[in-house]
Amino acid sequence: MRQGDFVVRKSYGGDVLFRIDAFGRHSAILKGTDYRLLADAPFSDLEVVEDPESTGAVRAVRVKEHETMRRFQQQSERPDEDWGDESPGRGAPPTADMYFEIPGRVLHLDGDGLYMRKSMQLYGQLRVPAHGVHAHESQMPDLLRRLLPRVQPDIVVITGHDGVLKNPPGSGGYTAQRSQEGPQHLSSYKNSLNFVNAVRVAREYDRNRDSLIVVAGACQSHFEALLQAGANFASSPGRILIHALDPVYIAVKASQTSIRDTISLADIVRGTISGADGVGGIETMGKHRIGLPRPKAMPKAIQN
Repeated sequence: MRQGDFVVRKSYGGDVLFRIDAFGRHSAILKGTDYRLLADAPFSDLEVVEDPESTGAVRAVRVKEHETMRRFQQQSERPDEDWGDESPGRGAPPTADMYFEIPGRVLHLDGDGLYMRKSMQLYGQLRVPAHGVHAHESQMPDLLRRLLPRVQPDIVVITGHDGVLKNPPGSGGYTAQRSQEGPQHLSSYKNSLNFVNAVRVAREYDRNRDSLIVVAGACQSHFEALLQAGANFASSPGRILIHALDPVYIAVKASQTSIRDTISLADIVRGTISGADGVGGIETMGKHRIGLPRPKAMPKAIQN
């Protein structure tokens, strides 16, 4: 076995595909390839996978990914606005070529470099202005203090890897299972405390949850603590695995929902791969704005 190899855990029936991130004396540190899960496992429990796409775990994920991508595309293909009584002038409401758009701007902090690149690629495809930074979860609070005044985002995504500790603090293990202290303690999680501290920094910068939207958490993260710290949307109510793209879907939904409308919580649950047990949140206004008329020198979609 080598660093970077794809593996599954035999004791879990090969339910999740991992990459080997590092080696301990008798075990390997693993990062999920599709799920934001950090785990460890003894060498004897690992089986190397030569063709990841052939595994049942990956095939099931790809079906869900296809549905999510379909929703992404539908969301980005915005129909003409329903102007109603606000329709300027006389006659029919303005068409899409008459106005310009300002989608909400995203600042995305990610503890996984591969997921960071995938996320930025999706933001670009969906015309969502985004600034992405790959950083260890423990560095995120200090990093946000520097980045928030500079980037001035509408939406902040704080994510990476997490998991419920298998053993009490200090024992050194962090396989994603419930710790003896139980899921109510932040000390039972690998990175939930780091995420909570980062959310607190964001709320020190802007306390208005409609002014600055915060999306936080990863696999099995402490959902309640993240909301209490000030997140609008967080994982994971059911302490389950969340897909790598779930935080991105929420950020895109927030960016492309009109400032006149509340982001649909039902759409969030339906659109994310992990569903209601994976993500949740509170009523929040969208960040998308339109302007009229569109200056000749201005592209249809602009960044704020």
